[in-house]
Amino acid sequence: MEQIKILISGASGKMGHAVASAAAGREDAIICAGVDLKTNAYADFPIYETFSAVPEKPDVIIDFSNPAILDDLLNYCLVNGIPCVLATTGYSEEQTAKIKKAAESIPVFFSFNMSLGINLLVQLAKKAVSILGDQFDIEIVEKHHNQKIDAPSGTALMIADAINQTANQQYHYVYDRHSKRQKREKTEIGLHAIRGGTIVGEHDIIFAGHDEVITLSHSAASKEVFAVGAVNAAVFLAKQKAGLYDMSALMTD
Repeated sequence: MEQIKILISGASGKMGHAVASAAAGREDAIICAGVDLKTNAYADFPIYETFSAVPEKPDVIIDFSNPAILDDLLNYCLVNGIPCVLATTGYSEEQTAKIKKAAESIPVFFSFNMSLGINLLVQLAKKAVSILGDQFDIEIVEKHHNQKIDAPSGTALMIADAINQTANQQYHYVYDRHSKRQKREKTEIGLHAIRGGTIVGEHDIIFAGHDEVITLSHSAASKEVFAVGAVNAAVFLAKQKAGLYDMSALMTD
């Protein structure tokens, strides 16, 4: 079996380590190199400070780093025709537009959450809103560790966007309610962020109706689930033509 050569962007971070661990022992993928400012090797592949310093061309890149390096990453991928799996969160609207533009030339896998379970949760939420309509108020509560910078999480926004798309964009988002002294509007989706301890990631979608509440929940026990999903995405993406892909494409492959 041919092994897909993967380069990890952000190789020295916690998720970089998790991706390397997830790929170890797989017959269909191998980590060939990493890119990170910290270049101390911890596995059987070298780590370089920049993409231009990497001597060999990988088949695909998995990025768990920082939005600040997006331009360098996309430029390297576009020049060399390399597919990339973008698993970093916190991109601006301008950066998201650059990602979509790059996908016109190379395969790009872009998801705010690489967990198969979370993406099943999204599909269940879309099904729920298609059945419940506007009879239920929708609130999304996300919980993460105390080191997470962005809020609400990219996953919470991904869930809200999926629901809103299913509902023909009838909703607007309300982030927390401390500054609002008024009754809740029917067209709101409330998003709430909790930060504390070492919570890996928890997401609850609450559909609150008259005398009944339906809650869809997902909890990640470790970062491994995201790493496994990213490696699966990389193996999938290496065989695709130019375009923008997400977990729904992987789930139906």
